[in-house]
Amino acid sequence: MKATLYSLIFLGLFTSCNRGSEGISPTYRDLTEAVYASGNVYPRSEYTVTADATGILQQRLVNEGDSIRRDQLLFVLESTAEDARQQAAASAYRQAQANLSTNSPVLAELEAQVRNARTRQSNDSINFARFRDLYAQNATSRAELERAELNYTLSRNNLRAQLNTLQRSRNQIQVDVANNRSQLVASEVAGRNTRVRSFVNGKVYEVYKDPGEVVRLGDQLALVGSGNRLFAQMSVDESDFGRIRPGQTVLLKADVYPGKVFNARVTKIYPKLNRSDQSFRVDAEFTGEQPASYYGLTVEANIIISQHKRVLTIPKSYVIGVDSVQIEQDGKKQKIRFQKGAENFDFVEVKAGLTEKSKLVLNE
Repeated sequence: MKATLYSLIFLGLFTSCNRGSEGISPTYRDLTEAVYASGNVYPRSEYTVTADATGILQQRLVNEGDSIRRDQLLFVLESTAEDARQQAAASAYRQAQANLSTNSPVLAELEAQVRNARTRQSNDSINFARFRDLYAQNATSRAELERAELNYTLSRNNLRAQLNTLQRSRNQIQVDVANNRSQLVASEVAGRNTRVRSFVNGKVYEVYKDPGEVVRLGDQLALVGSGNRLFAQMSVDESDFGRIRPGQTVLLKADVYPGKVFNARVTKIYPKLNRSDQSFRVDAEFTGEQPASYYGLTVEANIIISQHKRVLTIPKSYVIGVDSVQIEQDGKKQKIRFQKGAENFDFVEVKAGLTEKSKLVLNE
């Protein structure tokens, strides 16, 4: 497969070497140097739809392959517990509001106690003043005066306590209203969470739950993502990774599209080595036509490193070791070294050591 993919790159550029009856000679051609990569095609904006509530899946409104729009309803959960909690929270909130209203029976009782305490204080104040005048005229005893003063002090302290109780109760009821309102809002949100909607415009790639199944908080319901924005996630061998740069052209081929090549460009290079296969991740965006949105579609690719116009080349199959070839000269075969340049899967550039007149023979 790797050899087939490379042949796609050089389709139209290949010209046969000059062949003699017993060998070949180097020839000039355009040479494209590329790095092989393999990978898969994935959608952008991919995410897993998860449940934010517990209940029984009542409705599944989408299937695999369906196109969806943002905020579209995907699943409906039935949750008796959530309904009961929402009703209880609403009832508690209404009661708290009633306790804070003008006609509140709780505050009315406390306000009545304050009025009674104020009346008692007023009476005791008048009584104390009367006894103080009588005492000044020697018309009553000091014990009676002190008793009147004590009653006035007690009624004054009682009024202060009743006022504090009223204010404290009013503050507590206000806190209760705020707390119960928060609980009601939370229960309403939890109720809305039983209706699961999409966050993106895109496509449903996989559904994990069917109607009637129990769904728990955090359970996965579906896999969705963009239906028209795809990218290729590729693995590049560690030995080739240092040659990859953003913006390089990428040619991709997929088995489901025989003979078709898709164009892309390198957009992101990840610096972390995958130790399991000694490769690095490289992402590429499609620059023209792209494949259909099949999640995880397998592709093989060539990342174009360089392109050389009209350079002297020889087939890679004639290279012995790293930089040697066997030539025939004056009827004798001999092994010589040459200076290599760029290379691809099929050809090697000759920078020195061979000419167009050199006659190469296979090493037998």
